[in-house]
Amino acid sequence: MNSRQDYENLPFTHIYVEKRVQTHPRTREILTHFPNAQIVAIDHYKDVFNRRGQDAPLQHRFQSLILARKEDHFFYEGAPVCQDFGNTNFYYCSTMMNCLFDCSYCYLKGMYPSGHMVIFVNLEDYFSELDAFLAHKSMYLCVSYDADLLAMEPLVGYAKLWSDYATLHENLKLEIRTKSARLAMWEELPCLSNVIYAFTLSPQKMIDACERGTPSAKARIACALAGLEKKFPVRLCFDPMLYLPTWREDYGELLSELDAAFAGHDLTMQQLTDVSVGTFRISQDYMKKLRRALPTASAVQFPYVNVGGVYQYPPRLLKEMEEYLIEELAKRIDKEKIYHE
Repeated sequence: MNSRQDYENLPFTHIYVEKRVQTHPRTREILTHFPNAQIVAIDHYKDVFNRRGQDAPLQHRFQSLILARKEDHFFYEGAPVCQDFGNTNFYYCSTMMNCLFDCSYCYLKGMYPSGHMVIFVNLEDYFSELDAFLAHKSMYLCVSYDADLLAMEPLVGYAKLWSDYATLHENLKLEIRTKSARLAMWEELPCLSNVIYAFTLSPQKMIDACERGTPSAKARIACALAGLEKKFPVRLCFDPMLYLPTWREDYGELLSELDAAFAGHDLTMQQLTDVSVGTFRISQDYMKKLRRALPTASAVQFPYVNVGGVYQYPPRLLKEMEEYLIEELAKRIDKEKIYHE
């Protein structure tokens, strides 16, 4: 289950709605989930989201929801710090901004000035622009970078809408990344070869320390394997790996938990689409804002090194952590299926 599973009582006591989307069917549908929320009409989402002097970490604890219209820049080329898994025409898009979960190391805290969540309700405009692109070339598209779409699925249904779109376009490959663990999704979503469900896995000690509000490691593993049993393409992401003094033992325990779960389901890791490995890294601009916003977060204040504008672990530690995990995973899955940054 998701840690915040009761979507009829999400912590959105205030909902800001752009005047131009007040009558949009998706706006009306979302608002039915919050009969007691205070609805505030606004001209543009940036009037709330981009205000100066906001305390984003505090806002995240008491999130408001903003319903808006995306006007341009529907798709962005994938960043160098992100893995493309060998795909060409690697892009991502943001149909939501900010996440239901509250991970202390999340780059969104360094990218956005606000802790509130934005949902762009005009998904049809994304599809229209994508139609034009796919008429000429293929695309590998990550749709869940700037929010956890599957965590919000009962409210907005975007994963289902993206999957329905993918059924019509064989030259589109989608990745839907998540830390959620909602088993009902496998009954609601179509099983497609070109939609990959990527589960971020972390040791439980790391979840307890840094990933507030997220499901446990055990719950994420159980959800991922439930999808694998039903033949959904499933990717496991050991990314970001975070340093804790006991990191080797912690990741060893996570792998043991995985081994037991696969054995209990009569599955093997070889049946996964692939796995990814990558230690924590973040752009220098985001890190500067993140450190200012979270002065006591150990994952943020670690003495990283700046390599070409990207903060990462010192080379020796980075190499040790990634090589350990890659070596262990290679005992369980073909090395050709192991991607690392």
